[in-house]
Amino acid sequence: MTERKPPQMKFQTWIDQQVADAERRGVFDDLPGKGKPLNIKPGAPDGDYGQAWLRDYAQREGVPAEEMLPTPLRLRREVERLAETAGEFRSEAEVREAAADLNRRIVEWRRIPLGPPVHVRLVNADDLVDRWRAASRAREAAGRAARAAAAPPPAEPAAPRARRRWLRRREQP
Repeated sequence: MTERKPPQMKFQTWIDQQVADAERRGVFDDLPGKGKPLNIKPGAPDGDYGQAWLRDYAQREGVPAEEMLPTPLRLRREVERLAETAGEFRSEAEVREAAADLNRRIVEWRRIPLGPPVHVRLVNADDLVDRWRAASRAREAAGRAARAAAAPPPAEPAAPRARRRWLRRREQP
């Protein structure tokens, strides 16, 4: 019985071969910046240029770094942001709607979790409404204070006028 040896992997991959063929054909000869060093800063002490390239690309394209986070971490950030901005909603109904939407997405992710096993807690809508009410009261108080400061001061009472006595002439008999 003869043993079968696994096929040996060549060091040069198919992609490397395609790049080498393109170089031989001169495909890369007329590219802008030919012969100049790439403007890449190392992203990590070990020289991981891929992370630096990704960060710079996202910055150039205007993509927030948060978009590259795994789903559970993104959901956690949204929970934190919602708690911080609860006072900016116009009504209690909007606060409850935002909490329900975020909770729906959290439950959806929990059903089929992808990525690292990170626990994401549900949002307590009542706590958010309490924050909204407190912020609303503070806004109203600030508005009253601003209106009071902007209102003209009450006028001082005018100096008393000298009263003129109108005398009636008495008719003499």
